[in-house]
Amino acid sequence: MLNIFKKTAIAGAMILSAGAALAEYPEKPIEVIVGYSAGGGTDVMARTAAPFIEKYLGEGASLVVKNMPGASGQIGVTEAANAEPDGYTLGTFNLPGMMARTIDREADYNRDSFTYLANVVNDPNVIVTSKASGLDTLDKLLEEAKANPLAITVGMSSLGGDDHFALIKLEQATGTEFTIVPFKGSAPARTALLGGHVAMGILNISEVAEFQDQLNVLGVATNERSQFAPDLPTFKEQGLDLVNGSLRGFIAPAGLPEDVQAKLIGAFEQLSGDQEFLDAMAATANPVEVVTGEEFKQLTSDLYDLANGVWQTTPWN
Repeated sequence: MLNIFKKTAIAGAMILSAGAALAEYPEKPIEVIVGYSAGGGTDVMARTAAPFIEKYLGEGASLVVKNMPGASGQIGVTEAANAEPDGYTLGTFNLPGMMARTIDREADYNRDSFTYLANVVNDPNVIVTSKASGLDTLDKLLEEAKANPLAITVGMSSLGGDDHFALIKLEQATGTEFTIVPFKGSAPARTALLGGHVAMGILNISEVAEFQDQLNVLGVATNERSQFAPDLPTFKEQGLDLVNGSLRGFIAPAGLPEDVQAKLIGAFEQLSGDQEFLDAMAATANPVEVVTGEEFKQLTSDLYDLANGVWQTTPWN
């Protein structure tokens, strides 16, 4: 009988302890590391989602976005992977780019370095050209690329990211070759394009939605037309089988306490049902696709296998 009382008391203490920890989190601001420059698609997602995560965490929660651009996002995600797993440092996560970083160079993280919270955005690629290029249709672009291999410069956010994989697919499908000009994020790549410093860019639809009058947007890499640009044709409609895009979400370091993990994932899960959040994301042309926890982890693993397969047949370095 004594043992029963003892076990009951211990179990009760554990429940109270877990409940207390859950009730206490968060007790201070939560830092969200973005591995790219301010103004790019990942930064926009983080800053748009932050006030809604604060709302669902409750208790005066505060999220502070910190930009750490460089090395195609590797600096920022490494900082997040190596942070204390206490729930006060989160990171943004880009697929397939973050897994590609572990294939094409040395990296201080791998698939097991993270607690997977939620993917939030699935943003398709677009091909854009500068007004100064005169390449205002897909046919003109491909005709020029075939006539003058490597003559067309292409601005993009990084090597080994979704932009780069989209270009590889374009080159393989059309027998063309382009000269890549990588930047430290999508925002400086778009700036170079607007200034006519590169002839072509591969970006995401959220990153050009506000610039359609200043750039030639030649198509969207989706199976169906995007709700954010219904007047823009897909590449498939133009006879080119090109479907590709960027997934963006949030991670924490591996080893996050289960109660903190559950509270964060619970907050992210409510995003897909929050019309105000969906409207805010629609205003920035970010297509929302929330995938949480183990499902997000499996998605990451699948895209690592895809990137590794591309690397084995078409290494990009």
